[in-house]
Amino acid sequence: MTSQPNVVVLDHGSGNVRSAVRAIERAGAHVELTSDPDLVAEADGLVVPGVGAFAAVMRQLREVGGPRMIERRLAGGRPVLGICVGMQVMFAAGKEHGEHASGLDQWPGTVDRLEAPIVPHMGWSPVRAPEGTTLFDGLQDERFYFVHSYAVQEDPTTDFESGSPLERPLVTWAEHGSPFVAAVENGALSATQFHPEKSGEAGIQLLRNWLSTLR
Repeated sequence: MTSQPNVVVLDHGSGNVRSAVRAIERAGAHVELTSDPDLVAEADGLVVPGVGAFAAVMRQLREVGGPRMIERRLAGGRPVLGICVGMQVMFAAGKEHGEHASGLDQWPGTVDRLEAPIVPHMGWSPVRAPEGTTLFDGLQDERFYFVHSYAVQEDPTTDFESGSPLERPLVTWAEHGSPFVAAVENGALSATQFHPEKSGEAGIQLLRNWLSTLR
């Protein structure tokens, strides 16, 4: 890549995202924090952050027209990266604090409370990345920083139809009490449950790996 890719971090009011902006800049991109639909559409890559509860983040996204912007990018094969709750909302639904909310339904699965003696899961954990991964290229032995109480614990590829024109998702797993989805790579859409921006050099390299896919 001869010039810096342009990346938009979607500004939908979800917590402090400045650390994500700085990390993506450090990884080699020009970054804007905005919800302007034209800038979102034109960017080489879109990052969807999310902090807090699933339903609250979905409301925030709807308030800025996020679902439509994300859908339009994916329909055109334009890269999107979800982080933390920004990953969770890519699934069909979330059950949190007794509230059931619909997600963006890019992947099947429900975000539910972790089945573990201690919740939240907070700290550094290894991951099990699949063959063919781009995000974790060269990072298979690294640990990443998680802070969450909810996750998808079912395999989103279980009902994937063989012969489908869509790419079969590559699923990376981690464990806290029981296995849960730590990342998904699926064509233009990638996402991580952990925070790359809080994961030191491994997180920066993962962001570089994602930036290498932008066109």
